[in-house]
Amino acid sequence: MTDWIDIGTLADIPQRGARTVQIGDEKEIAVFRTGDDQIFALVNECPHKKGPLSQGIVHGHSVACPLHNWNIALKTGEAQGEDKGCTPTIAVKQEDGRILIARPELAKVAA
Repeated sequence: MTDWIDIGTLADIPQRGARTVQIGDEKEIAVFRTGDDQIFALVNECPHKKGPLSQGIVHGHSVACPLHNWNIALKTGEAQGEDKGCTPTIAVKQEDGRILIARPELAKVAA
């Protein structure tokens, strides 16, 4: 059974933007809202130079790292194109108008 944490509503995250969540001593989580109102959550670090992905530009279902413009797939955390690396993803769901994320220790690296 997954332990879910309520982090707010869809309206709390700007469209094509992000919000960060700190849960205890765990790594900071970036929660993204796409232009089509889908929600994704990743550890807030680019796999390249640890850039804060929450400060990147969301386009489609990807985010561009603000440091070196690496494009990271929001669904899998995988670097796209020629770049290599992966950011851990966090399970996320919407329920009764609320956004819930899985506890960060349940973060997984996409296969």
